Amino acid sequence: MKKILYTCLFVLFISGSIYAQERVIHGIVTTLDSIPLIGVEIDVRTTGQTVLTDSLGNFSVAADMKDKLKFKANGFYSTTVKLDGKAKFLAVNLKLKPGDKQREYAVGYGHVSEEELTSAITNLNKNDARFARFNDIFDVIRSMGVDVSNGEIRIRGDKSFQGSNAALVVVDGVIVDYDFLKTIKPIYVKSIDIIRDGASAVYGSRGANGVVVIKTLDGK
Repeated sequence: MKKILYTCLFVLFISGSIYAQERVIHGIVTTLDSIPLIGVEIDVRTTGQTVLTDSLGNFSVAADMKDKLKFKANGFYSTTVKLDGKAKFLAVNLKLKPGDKQREYAVGYGHVSEEELTSAITNLNKNDARFARFNDIFDVIRSMGVDVSNGEIRIRGDKSFQGSNAALVVVDGVIVDYDFLKTIKPIYVKSIDIIRDGASAVYGSRGANGVVVIKTLDGK
């Protein structure tokens, strides 16, 4: 009798385990809000299974009802997503780590193309000879294809008829105004990033008009 009971329990346990793994999660992994990432590793906590995103950033993976999926790719911050038991589709956006080396990793490992990154982020750094040709920080920004006029930096043009069209400006991690930029000389700048389109979404609603990110040599 005990043998039959143990056999039944074993069968129920195996059946329950198989059932728990039968759910398939589909999803897409992007960066900068809209650019699909290729070859991102997705690790399933309970099974140790690893799958990769395809050329369109899509993936499919079997997971338990309340499993955890870890997403990781060179040049990007890793993130872990806990499934809620009902999700059948996941949209995950990985943040690109700051720095030229991380961009090289992202491109070199084939996760994203240089062309796609460039279309979302225009960059100038201290190795670019153009810095030395300007005495005015606004002229440097204009050289990057951005309109600077009437006390505003406009990355996306006149999108709003009532509100401001000015881009968000961040210097060494601190949000600053147009007048503060007048105090910065190009010779003291390490890099400038012009972030447009979906890429600015990482700054929330404040980045709706695009973002100018400036890093100085001393970081202060």
